Amino acid sequence: MLRYWSYIAILMTLVSCSGDEDAAVEDLDENKELEVPQPAYFPELTYDINENPPTEKGFELGKKLFYDGKLSSSGVISCGFCHMQEFAFTHHTHRVSHGVGGALGTRNAQPLHNLAYKKSFNWDGAAAHLDAHFIIPITTEVEMNEEIGNVLEKLKDDPSYQEMFNAAFEDGQIDTKNLFDALAQFLVMMVSAETKYDRVVHQGTAEFTAEEQAGKALFDSKCSSCHSGELFTNQQYMNNGLPINPQYDDKGRGRVTGNPDDDYTFQVPSLRNIEFTLPYMHDGRFDTLEEVLDFYDSGVEETPNISQEMYNENNVPGIPLTEEEKEKIIAFLKTLSDVDLTLDERFSEF
Repeated sequence: MLRYWSYIAILMTLVSCSGDEDAAVEDLDENKELEVPQPAYFPELTYDINENPPTEKGFELGKKLFYDGKLSSSGVISCGFCHMQEFAFTHHTHRVSHGVGGALGTRNAQPLHNLAYKKSFNWDGAAAHLDAHFIIPITTEVEMNEEIGNVLEKLKDDPSYQEMFNAAFEDGQIDTKNLFDALAQFLVMMVSAETKYDRVVHQGTAEFTAEEQAGKALFDSKCSSCHSGELFTNQQYMNNGLPINPQYDDKGRGRVTGNPDDDYTFQVPSLRNIEFTLPYMHDGRFDTLEEVLDFYDSGVEETPNISQEMYNENNVPGIPLTEEEKEKIIAFLKTLSDVDLTLDERFSEF
C-alpha cells in the first residue's frame, strides 16, 4: 500500500511539473499589449493605438528594424544612424543628415519623442500619418536610398526576422504594413515627460531656481505663442524670418502643397529636450541656444510669408532680448531635458 501511494505522489508531481512547463510555454508565446504613456496633462493622442496596438513582440521587432542597416541600400544606414538616443534621437552635431554613400540632405534630423501626439511629420508635413512616414527616409536618395520591395526581400532571407514577424503579427507576413506597423509600435512608446519642468509644474516634487523661474516668465511672454502647450509646439507651419539659405533654397511646406503662401514655412519644433538636439533650425545653421536667441533678437528678416508672430510691439521683425534675459530663457529651456529618455535601455541598440 505504501508503494502504491508513492507511485501516486510521483505521478502527481510529474503532472504538476508538466502543467508548470506548459504554462511557462504559454506565457512565453503570449504577446502582451504595451501601454503607451499618456501623461494626464498631455493633449489627446493623435495616433490610433487601437488600429496598431503596441505589443511586446511588435516593439522588439520594431526596435531591431530601427537599428538595422538592411533598411538601406548600403546595408549600413539605419534609422538609428540619424536618430541617436543619447541626443534625444537626433543626428548630433550634423547640420543636415548624412545618408548612403555620405550623401547630404538639406535638413536637420528631427527628434523622435512624443510622436504619438503629432499631427503630421517632417519639417514640411510631407507625411500626415506616422505609419506613412517611414517610406520617406527609406526611399529618399540622400537618406537610405532603398526600395521597399528590396527591404522586404532582405528581411525574408533572414530566418530571425521570419520568426519575429510570426511572433508579432497574427498573419506573420513580412510585408509593408507589418514592417511599418512594427516601426510605429517602437516609436510611439518614446514618450518624453520626465523632466524638471514636469516635476515642478505637474508633479510638485521639485522647484525652479530663481533664474529658471524668471526664464519661464520670459518664455511665456516672448516664445509661447509658437512653442505652446505641453509639447512646446503649436504644430503649425510658420516662417520665423530666417534668412533664406541659398545653398538649399528650401521652400518647406510650400514644396509639399504647391501653394506659394506656404513657401519658407516649416513645422514649429517641440522644445522638449532642446538642450540635446543641436544644431538648430531646419537646416541646422545654429550650433548653440545662444546663437538661436541672438537670431531672434537681431537677425530676423522679412522673408516671404514671415509669420505675424515674429513682429514685436513696434511692428519690427524680431524679439528684443537682453543678454541677461537670454541666459534666463536658456536656463528654463534646460528644464525641458529628459535624461531618462536618453538612458532608457528599452530604446537602446545594445
